[in-house]
Amino acid sequence: MEDFLKGANQVTLLAQDRTEIYDWMAKKINQVKYFKLKRREKGVAIKYLAKMTGYSEIQTKRLIKKKKDKGCLKISSDWGKKNTFQKVYTEADIEALVETDNLHHMSTGQALQQIFKRMFNLFGDEKFVRLQNISLGHIYNLRVTERYKTRALHYTKTDPVIVPIGERKKPQPYGKPGFLRVDSVHQGDLDKQKGVYHITLVDEVLQWQVEVCVKGISHHFLLPALRAALAEFPFKIENFHSDNGSEYINQRVSKLLNELVINQTKSRSRHCNDNALAETKNKIVRKWIGYIHIPKKYAPAINKFYQTYFNPYLNFHRQCAYPTVYTDDKGKQRKKYETYMTPYEKLKTLENWTQYLAPGRTEKELEDISLAYSDNKFAKLMNEAKKQIWKTFKHH
Repeated sequence: MEDFLKGANQVTLLAQDRTEIYDWMAKKINQVKYFKLKRREKGVAIKYLAKMTGYSEIQTKRLIKKKKDKGCLKISSDWGKKNTFQKVYTEADIEALVETDNLHHMSTGQALQQIFKRMFNLFGDEKFVRLQNISLGHIYNLRVTERYKTRALHYTKTDPVIVPIGERKKPQPYGKPGFLRVDSVHQGDLDKQKGVYHITLVDEVLQWQVEVCVKGISHHFLLPALRAALAEFPFKIENFHSDNGSEYINQRVSKLLNELVINQTKSRSRHCNDNALAETKNKIVRKWIGYIHIPKKYAPAINKFYQTYFNPYLNFHRQCAYPTVYTDDKGKQRKKYETYMTPYEKLKTLENWTQYLAPGRTEKELEDISLAYSDNKFAKLMNEAKKQIWKTFKHH
């Protein structure tokens, strides 16, 4: 048996006649004296019997047990017979149900019960003699039969548009940087004229934030802005997560992310917190830029302000709160925001953090940016630059 199994790895045998197979298996069990074999030898015999009959090893064990209990292997007299219930409702009843459903445009089951009773008791229609007492559950059982479905009029909702771009899930960074949350902020309309758009990109673990400003969210403006924003991050980007807006879920953005080897995901339905981090960081834009309408022509000036002052301020000089997770006696986890540091300081707390840096970015480069100005001095420079831009807005 062992020699046969070694040479029959690629051979597949299928059972043909059940009676002959049972007789052969019973004889083989007696021939090898299966019930007196050692445990390892029984394993070989089971594999051999399974291979020769085409049965699974589990089914083979069942037949061996049956041989042990009853002394023989025979097909039971009721084999192949299904347990069936008595058929109460005929094809004519289904036809009556279909007719009633079509006439009343798929009424509820409770309404149909009352209609059937009225049709028989009040109007004397013999077609409803059995349907007058039908249960609510059996109405829906009849509605799924093939005879019903081929004759009934179905009114279905419009199928939703399924866009096969981006995986619908919440990313799990597991403490690694490079998992971005992305969202857009609109600067309002005035006299039917659109204002500028701010694009927020924030890392989930570090809260490293990059802002860009564009004239519009069409691909003409958005693609160059996204490419520039992704290049500003000093670490490698692995995931790009956004809501289901068409400005991000489209073929052009998908192609860009594929070129950069970045995985794209999108928020799930009825999970409003999937992109909550980007939504909260939008408040920073509102805090510094405000709510007033800004014409589209000022987008390049604001974008330059972001690159020169605002983004370095957010990541090297602005304190962010990071949660500490506590588990109580009942196993419930609670978060407390007790740790405050800049995103750059948070990056340095990661074990062997330089492994996450993007090609061409060095530890010395980031350290020089961090120590070039004090927090207050850089904030003062940024506020002065902001005032100059706002004077331009007021002038026009």
